[in-house]
Amino acid sequence: MENQHTFLYFAYGSNLLKERLQLRNPSATVHCVARLKDYRLVFGNHKGLASDRWHGGVATIEQSPGDEVWGVVWRMNMSDLESLDSQENVMLGAYSPVELSVRMSGQDLHCRTYIMNSCVYAPPSPQYLKVIVMGAEQNGLPTDYQEKLRAIQTNMYEGPLPVLAEVERAGRRAAERERSDPLCH
Repeated sequence: MENQHTFLYFAYGSNLLKERLQLRNPSATVHCVARLKDYRLVFGNHKGLASDRWHGGVATIEQSPGDEVWGVVWRMNMSDLESLDSQENVMLGAYSPVELSVRMSGQDLHCRTYIMNSCVYAPPSPQYLKVIVMGAEQNGLPTDYQEKLRAIQTNMYEGPLPVLAEVERAGRRAAERERSDPLCH
């Protein structure tokens, strides 16, 4: 992974967005943008149980020769590993942590990521997809990949999502800190 104090985590779903990941994992810093070959991004629910958090399918990856998934490699402190596993519902069996090799500028990196167990395909909510697209934009994922994300069909859910409000509040706080920090100007 990295060293005994940090690890690399490849995010491809809502954790592309810094404000989302840092809600529970404050040590996360961007290491790079990378590509995972021979996988594709899909949406679904563990055993078909809809996500209460996102009201629709959530992201996972599955092997698919010739396809690719773009994402962000985050460097994180080992102290955030338990929180990240909890966020991914590892103890409930929803996702399994795996070690995969991703490619960045001609270099392979070994990273932790998560793959859903017993996935039943389901479209994401528009709000969940919005968080993924915002993260893709924020981190400069390839434009054609961003367009592919924007074209994903959603379930048209229109109700409130407390987690989205929490992410938006975190984004506003970060923007306010940047405006008030004289070193950022």
